[in-house]
Amino acid sequence: MITGANPSRHGIVANQILDRATGDRLPAFTDPSHPLVGAPQAKDAATSPHEILAETLSDHLRVSTQNRGHTVAISTKARAAIPMAGRLGQAWWFNDAAGGFISSAFYVQELPGWVKSFNDRNLLASYFHKSWTPIRPAAEYVGKNVGQFAVDRLNLGRAFPHPLTGGRSTPGPEANQALQSTPYQDQILVQFAIAALEANRLGGHDAPDLLAISFSATDYVFHAYGPYSWEMQDVLLQLDRSIGTLLRAAEKAAGGRANLMVTLSADHGGAPIPEELAAQGIPAARVSPTALEKQLRNELTQRFGADLLFGIQGVNVYFNPKAIADRKLDAVTVDRATADWLGHQPQVALAVAREDLNRGDGGYLAALRKGFYPERSGDVLFVLKPFHVPTDNPEGTSHGTPYCYDSQVPIVFYGRGVRRGIYPQIISTADLAPTLATFLEIGLPATSEGTPRSEVFAN
Repeated sequence: MITGANPSRHGIVANQILDRATGDRLPAFTDPSHPLVGAPQAKDAATSPHEILAETLSDHLRVSTQNRGHTVAISTKARAAIPMAGRLGQAWWFNDAAGGFISSAFYVQELPGWVKSFNDRNLLASYFHKSWTPIRPAAEYVGKNVGQFAVDRLNLGRAFPHPLTGGRSTPGPEANQALQSTPYQDQILVQFAIAALEANRLGGHDAPDLLAISFSATDYVFHAYGPYSWEMQDVLLQLDRSIGTLLRAAEKAAGGRANLMVTLSADHGGAPIPEELAAQGIPAARVSPTALEKQLRNELTQRFGADLLFGIQGVNVYFNPKAIADRKLDAVTVDRATADWLGHQPQVALAVAREDLNRGDGGYLAALRKGFYPERSGDVLFVLKPFHVPTDNPEGTSHGTPYCYDSQVPIVFYGRGVRRGIYPQIISTADLAPTLATFLEIGLPATSEGTPRSEVFAN
């Protein structure tokens, strides 16, 4: 959304990829040369925007205004804050070990005073002895407070009420982690965003400023409890309140509503919990990537006489190029044999070798092409059947397919110059950045492929 481009251009194909030379798992944005600032160092935690290969809206705003416009990005997750900030903005995210907001040495060498002051307030401690309970009467929630297939982690429990201690007797990293799966984490994000507004005088410059916030609690709650749970309903109700608090602060900082442009969207949807669908007679199941990888490894070893597989990550199958060369095998033959085997598995809808990705337009090939970057994607790509959820977890749910429940999200524009209305046509999330850039009259980000949505403009 922040680049106006798909992964085929910006290069971030997944939260994690396999190194095509070594097979090592690499989280997106890993950069050993830029350690964390404000938190203990941890494996693969050092990070920067180095892997983004496209210009972001935030960078484009900074360049277009000759750095008069300021950009600040905030999230619970580093992998959300960093792309929103780009290379020229500020990126801040929450770290459960530190119990506060931190950044990377790419952006700062030490935490500024306003961040230290906010962290010193230790807002998390005020939640420790509380429980997450619904804010509305039970009759206003759809379904039942059951949680039969929900994830019980960090002592949160499977159904309301959810204790926030993380299973500990005193506040600490476990309780901080537990809070991330509740709407209270969004409340803390909003308070930090208000501190950022004030400290950076956002809205008070002679050029547009950008405040970008990723509310991560909805994602954590979705994974643990599913999209139709009371928890998901409640986290959205409380998010609405949190956004209201943020908008009031932003309007004040901007000198009034007329000086504010707001957009709201999501990077993905998600699948229902498969057992809940299966109980109603809908074909649905969990698909363990680990089990599928083991089956594929055995198949390839029997067929080609060697272990050629690095592993499966998301929709990508990665091979060991050295193992293929040592056996004097043809890589294309291995790719196509793998795609053929995968395509015949009962839980798989489509599998294609990278060499054949541009052959034909049927099925979900177009979606796979948009997500393919040669140096980072796998040798074979595949799509599971509808409602087949790729996860090794025995509970909860996930996302990662091109189906509508995963890919359909709302896009909301609000502010001066926006035409009031509801437009039900299908557009791309890549249209968001070009539309905002057009509102700001700064031209489009360099590698943008999205389209400014003309129906949004009042004039």
